[in-house]
Amino acid sequence: METPSFTFRLERVRSLRERAEDAAREELARELTHRLRGEALLREATEVASDARQAGLGTATRAGGASGADLLAAQAWIERSERHRREAALDLDRRDAEVTVRREALTHAARERQVIEKLKARRRADHEREWARRAQIDLDEVALGVHRRRSAVA
Repeated sequence: METPSFTFRLERVRSLRERAEDAAREELARELTHRLRGEALLREATEVASDARQAGLGTATRAGGASGADLLAAQAWIERSERHRREAALDLDRRDAEVTVRREALTHAARERQVIEKLKARRRADHEREWARRAQIDLDEVALGVHRRRSAVA
């Protein structure tokens, strides 16, 4: 007796959940890439702020003295570069938060897919068990028929 093929009635749902997990994985990868760019921007802004402080210090300690305009310009550059560094740090924090959200979404999507995969495996096992039981019943009937024929002949 040939076993009929197993068909999972919720295959469309399983497929949708699998696609949702793939999409969540791609979104996380995109956010991680975006976060790496944010790290690079913060590093660059930190270097610029450090250079501005060094240049401001050099302007203030110049041997010939610095004019008031030079000191004001140096101070404005230091403040501007420091403000840019703080903004880059805040942006990186926002990107970190977005990565966390995407990571949680991926975890949720993976759990949803695993639930349906376990259900599919359980249903497949039930199907195989049922057909094995039916096959055994058929074999038992054949064996019983052979036994009855042998008993009738003897």
